[in-house]
Amino acid sequence: MVNPDIGSGKVLSINGIDVIEQDIADYSYQLLEILLRDRTTGQNIIWASDDYSHLGQCYEARKQMTPDLIIGSHTKLIQPRIAKTRSSQIDRTRDKAEVFTPAWICNAQNNLIDDAWFERQNVFNTPDGNTWNTTIEPITFSKHKNQTWQKYVDANRMEIACGEAPYLVSRYDATTGCTIPLRDRIGLLDRKLRVVNENTSHEVEWLKWTTRAFQSIYAYEFQGDNLLLARENLLYTFIDNIRFKLHREPTLRELKAIATVISWNLWQMDGMTFTIPYGKVRETSNQMTLFDFEYAGQPEPQDDAFSKLCQIKDWRSKVILEYKSLVKETRR
Repeated sequence: MVNPDIGSGKVLSINGIDVIEQDIADYSYQLLEILLRDRTTGQNIIWASDDYSHLGQCYEARKQMTPDLIIGSHTKLIQPRIAKTRSSQIDRTRDKAEVFTPAWICNAQNNLIDDAWFERQNVFNTPDGNTWNTTIEPITFSKHKNQTWQKYVDANRMEIACGEAPYLVSRYDATTGCTIPLRDRIGLLDRKLRVVNENTSHEVEWLKWTTRAFQSIYAYEFQGDNLLLARENLLYTFIDNIRFKLHREPTLRELKAIATVISWNLWQMDGMTFTIPYGKVRETSNQMTLFDFEYAGQPEPQDDAFSKLCQIKDWRSKVILEYKSLVKETRR
């Protein structure tokens, strides 16, 4: 009988930039189910794209993404943008405004966030044209300003319309497909995990603060395939770091725990309606708004689940919130 804490006994392999869903399912089918979970509807995330509809009705935009649809003969169906055909990339840019940002630009913008937090420049690295030079020395914190490493790890960060989440984790450059060594990664979560690695000595402490780092990172995405890729990138970033710091493989229990956090914090949403894609816009005013023009003539949702406002979790206060309640609406 397989110990539920160690999965199938296999090692969850990492194959360059591409994550093989069959590998995850072979290791633990439940782990793949968690990565596909939609915490708002209690069901699964949906395709939210007709790119795969030629494969049958189960692959239509409003249908749920289930494990059986992306393993077996379809195990390499979900691929990073760089691995898609050129025509597919062009179509998604034209139809969905999907544009991926080079790692050096993600780094420059993430540096601006840290410049403000640390009140000094080039903390994690120094930009050098289309690349960067990583700071070798451990990151220092200003005690007299009460800028502790724990507060840095707990500081909330968010990427909107995240795609494959290049601003959060940088396992590879989304525009070239080149892998990035762990020491040189520039994502917002990558930076937090570096700080945890440098400031913890014991396994229990490392696991605690690594979990808190994941709990502090949020993102949403419209398309289901991109969201799954983003979630997988965060999961595999956890694997990379536990191997680096603890010199061992993660247990299934640890992977499920982190995957659960990821499935809450990276969610599927239409940023215009604050519902999952194709949700009905909730308006309390009789005035015509931008939303009415945007969705005029769109087909009605299949069921009420499509119109539920997306929910996220505040891990520190242990409450579930509607994301829309956190967004300040601009009024004339």
